[in-house]
Amino acid sequence: MIARAASLLALIYALGFVLFALTLGKPAAADAAPTEAAVVLTGGSNRIEHAVEVLEDHKAKRLLVAGADPSVTKADLARRIGGSGRVIKCCVDLGSESVDTRSNAEEAERWIAQHRFKSVRLITSDWHMRRARYEFRKALGSDYRLETDAVRSDPSFLTLFGEYNKYVRRRLAVWADI
Repeated sequence: MIARAASLLALIYALGFVLFALTLGKPAAADAAPTEAAVVLTGGSNRIEHAVEVLEDHKAKRLLVAGADPSVTKADLARRIGGSGRVIKCCVDLGSESVDTRSNAEEAERWIAQHRFKSVRLITSDWHMRRARYEFRKALGSDYRLETDAVRSDPSFLTLFGEYNKYVRRRLAVWADI
């Protein structure tokens, strides 16, 4: 009986991973309309590099790096990326107020409103895009055009497990507040 229950749980977990993999966020289409702003969420490989390419390709006018460590400077960023110092100096803002996806969206909303932008390109990893899009849509409402631009990653079973654990913790926190 225990072996059957464990097998059922393993099967459900595997099916969840397949569903997760099939619904990953996609990169923006090559012919996607440019936006006034771009927001990149820190925490994954190639996100910031892709966001700077978006600026260099004139697909956005200004970029917010949300969730940056307060000690990081534009000079640090330019050294890391290399060859992009001019565009980083003129068109990149570093946001260090946020610590999670929800606060990323809230910080971005204040930045977007301050600059009076009406369209924004959200850049994060493909496995994180669904959650980020949800939080940004909630923070921005329907007043802004939101384009998503997922950076490809190679998620594993551990990624799914981590996202599931975050989901469970959020649900438990909601129940604790009631």
